[in-house]
Parts: sequence; C-alpha cells; structure tokens
Amino acid sequence: MNPFASSLCVGLGAFVGANVRYWTGVAFRTYLPSAFPWATLTINVVGCFLIGLVMGTLPGRTQWIQLFAVVGVLGGFTTFSAFGYETLTLFRSGQTGVALGYVAASVVVGLGATWVGQELAARVTRL
Repeated sequence: MNPFASSLCVGLGAFVGANVRYWTGVAFRTYLPSAFPWATLTINVVGCFLIGLVMGTLPGRTQWIQLFAVVGVLGGFTTFSAFGYETLTLFRSGQTGVALGYVAASVVVGLGATWVGQELAARVTRL
C-alpha cells in the first residue's frame, strides 16, 4: 500500500475516532455530570476492549483495515488502547519485567510530562 493511501486510511479513521470521543464526552457531561472523569475512563476501557477484539480478529487481513480501524479510529479515539495491547503482548511473551517497567514508566513519566507541560505553560503565560 502506498504511503498516501495509508495516510488517507489513518486520517479517515482518526476523524471517526476523534469525533466519537468528542461526542462521548459531550454525552457524559450532559447526562452524567461528575467530578470523576467517567467519559475518559469509559473511552479508555472501550478502546482497550476494541483493540483486543480487532487485533484478535484481523491478523492476516488487509493492511488498510488495520490502518483504518486500529491506527486511525482507535488512535483517534484513545491511545490508551495501544498501551493496553502492547502491555498485554509483553506479558504474554514472557517479558514480565519489561511489561511492568513499561506500565510504571508510562504512568510516572506521563504524569511527570503533564506536570512539566503545565508548569511551562504557567510560566509562559506569566510573561
């Protein structure tokens, strides 16, 4: 598959996934207002379920379906699904230490990067 066609598959899927994520958030804020981030939790759990389902049913299928559904739709919907799939793959391949390190690094470094980004934004906006 040529790079332009691959990019088109990913882009169309991302458009779908991002819009589903947006409207899911709108629905949760409208019908289940809460301080707890139910929409994000639901999106991440559903994304993890869907990547397991898609990757379990698509091996050996056409590349464009995988690019559209996994990289595009689920990538636009949530990247947490890829994290879940990659972690499970590491555990299943017997790389328990690597899997645990990946989980710890993702959480700790992700939170740290968020904090650094917010601190930088706060300093820039004070200028």
